[in-house]
Amino acid sequence: MKKFIKTPLALLAAAALILSGASGAAAKPQLTSLSQVYVAATAKAAPAVTIKKIGNKTVSGTSKATIKPSYSKAKKVTVKSATLTVKKGKKTIAKNKSSVKLPIGTYKVTTTVKYSYKGKTSKASKTETVKVTKKKAPRKSSVTMNGKIKNCPAGYPVKGNRTGSQKDWIYHVKGGQFYNVTKPEECFRTTADARKAGYRASKR
Repeated sequence: MKKFIKTPLALLAAAALILSGASGAAAKPQLTSLSQVYVAATAKAAPAVTIKKIGNKTVSGTSKATIKPSYSKAKKVTVKSATLTVKKGKKTIAKNKSSVKLPIGTYKVTTTVKYSYKGKTSKASKTETVKVTKKKAPRKSSVTMNGKIKNCPAGYPVKGNRTGSQKDWIYHVKGGQFYNVTKPEECFRTTADARKAGYRASKR
């Protein structure tokens, strides 16, 4: 009798486990689907227009840097206008321009893009600091001297001594026997620069 009772109870317990597993398995896809719907509903849509950074500029001498609006847009977006407004300090030096030429200085530049998307007209704007600086002139490899003074300029320690034909052009480096007494016709940044100019190393 005890065996008879135990067997149906075991069968009932097993059936309950199977049913609970089946219902759990059936529920999982539903929960996953709901979470996907939730994520899709709350995800932020990509902006129709993204304004890009103009960045700092360098110029040579007294020339000016030309800056223009920089942006990217989504598909089916129609850009109506893209302009710049530039301030230096509190003074507005350009307003609603498609491009601006800037001399050396620091500026506040606002890019504004007007566009239409899905029948609606909108605009995006962004302000950044733009610095225009002068390019550093490349250093010369040599400096011409008059052959009357012993010292070379700072940064040009190699002395070039011209005596007779170019075959006799010699360069001297610090520590050499004749370095301190040589009055150079040229001074070089490096020994490689001196060799390139046609000088050979002093033997002493």
